[in-house]
Amino acid sequence: MDHEHDPPGASLLPDESPALFPADAPPAAYRVLARKYRPSSFADLIGQEPMVRTLENAFDLGRIHQAYLLTGVRGVGKTTTARILARAFNYELPASDGQPAINQPTIHMPALGVHCQAIIDSRHVDVLEMDAASHTGIDDVREIIDNARYRPVMARTKVYIIDEVHMLSKAAFNGLLKTLEEPPEHVKFIFATTEIDKVPVTVRSRCQRFDLRRIDAGLLAEHLRKICDAEQVVIESDALAMIARAAEGSVRDALSLLDQAIAYGAAHGRDGAIAADDLRLMLGVADKARVIDLFEATMAGDIATAIALLEDQYNGGADPAQALIEMAEFAHLVTRFKLAPETADSAALTPEEKRRGQAAAEKLSIPTLTRAWQILMKGVDELRASQRPLQAADMVLVRLAYAADLPTPGEALKQLAATGGAPAGGLSAPSGGAPRSGAGGPATARLASSSPRAQLATQAAPATPAPVTQPIAQTVAIASFEALVALAEEKRDMRLKLALDSDVRLVRFEPGRIEFELAPGGARDLASTLTQKLQLWTNERWMVSIVAAGGAPTLKEQRTEKEQARRSSLEADPMVAAVLTHFPGAQIVAVRGRDDGVATSGDAAPTEDEVWDDASPIEED
Repeated sequence: MDHEHDPPGASLLPDESPALFPADAPPAAYRVLARKYRPSSFADLIGQEPMVRTLENAFDLGRIHQAYLLTGVRGVGKTTTARILARAFNYELPASDGQPAINQPTIHMPALGVHCQAIIDSRHVDVLEMDAASHTGIDDVREIIDNARYRPVMARTKVYIIDEVHMLSKAAFNGLLKTLEEPPEHVKFIFATTEIDKVPVTVRSRCQRFDLRRIDAGLLAEHLRKICDAEQVVIESDALAMIARAAEGSVRDALSLLDQAIAYGAAHGRDGAIAADDLRLMLGVADKARVIDLFEATMAGDIATAIALLEDQYNGGADPAQALIEMAEFAHLVTRFKLAPETADSAALTPEEKRRGQAAAEKLSIPTLTRAWQILMKGVDELRASQRPLQAADMVLVRLAYAADLPTPGEALKQLAATGGAPAGGLSAPSGGAPRSGAGGPATARLASSSPRAQLATQAAPATPAPVTQPIAQTVAIASFEALVALAEEKRDMRLKLALDSDVRLVRFEPGRIEFELAPGGARDLASTLTQKLQLWTNERWMVSIVAAGGAPTLKEQRTEKEQARRSSLEADPMVAAVLTHFPGAQIVAVRGRDDGVATSGDAAPTEDEVWDDASPIEED
């Protein structure tokens, strides 16, 4: 079946008619899959259900905004969504076959309307697309403002689509503000950007914003499977999963990789069939099973086997840095298996990853996994700056193998308290022996006396344990969230104290665990910062997590609410009302009590003498 003449956004199985494509027509130029299968309606979009539902309700209720701001990473459908919106604004379908005509804005577009094909092809006179990356100045925006006054030529609505809007200059943004806030009834604006933080807040506040999400790897793999079926391409499921993971949530990147994979498979005489091994060679990635072998050998302290496995992958064409990245990804996967077992339900994982990842999650502790992640990611940076990547990767594996059995700081303190000195057993070096299960994770049970770490331990440990001369850090108990804020103030960490006071909407607090909702504008790294501070101050591990909703008001919001209640109570007092009436322009600027400096909502109404003695709360404007 020939798909070369399908319009952009055609369905996966387009309806071809001989009348539309005569036999003597010249063959059309090849169109890449990303253009050939570009969605043409909201029903074709994948992974953006919240946005589609919001727009559907808005159109059905007639609550159509004058400006939309679409943001997200590359390839998730921002420009495509803008064109579909332009179709929805101008949808017009004549009556036919007993079906009534449609001549109003709607997202339900069962067939191509009068203006649809021209809008899809970016050649409609009333749907103007501008690339802000090459039209950044005030003159370009002034042309839009001047033309916006005139009614559309053919369609119902004139639509301005500005891609990469964050590239506009400050003057261009300022020139657009007034028209954006009060545009003519026949004008709609649609902005698309990958860097929402660079768009001025004055522009964002005038738009209805939609954050397009990355596409889940499992959903993306299913979408690629449908396209392969339509293109009559045979491909292994592992290869599809590999493409979906490499695309990192971008549909355009996934289709570009699939295009390349089809060409690679055909070039190797496989009749278009794509095998996972072919794709590994094309992408330069290592075999996932061999990466897991490398990870397990390293964490077991079997350095000789780990180095041999890495060299074998290097000789097979794998990049050492990529091998370390995939090891880090597997460490992250094992961590998710440990903390969120439902991760195993993901369709993007191979059976090998599920089985061996769950087995590793049972053996490795969270401190061991987090330490492995840090060492591997730091090692990737070292490899990119090294002229000997294989040797540098070997040294990273050695470092990881030796660190796999190190105790955490808390465990080291407990061992010091128990033995009165540095425990030699906690410094056992990796070897080729059988792994053991300990507090720091699996490692070898046998202490190799010739290893450098064993020699260091022997030199450091005295023959007779000496008494501990340094006091052991005492555990600080934190009974409530308010006590935590007070502790931050006591430690003179004012930045954290202010963040706890104004950015934390508490959901749950108990010793060792905090859950909260982050207030708008709060720092995204507040959870990790708080975890580190609690570890330092209390000498205990705390689980600090951020949830999407359900938090109580922040301490600052609670104080503001109480202050407002006190102010309302004071304004209702007849004496205060008489003073405000007697002195036009006077206003209440503060509410204070005599004892503690703060009035409470339950305080009795002030007497006349109190009002005049403490006149500072009421000042004349």
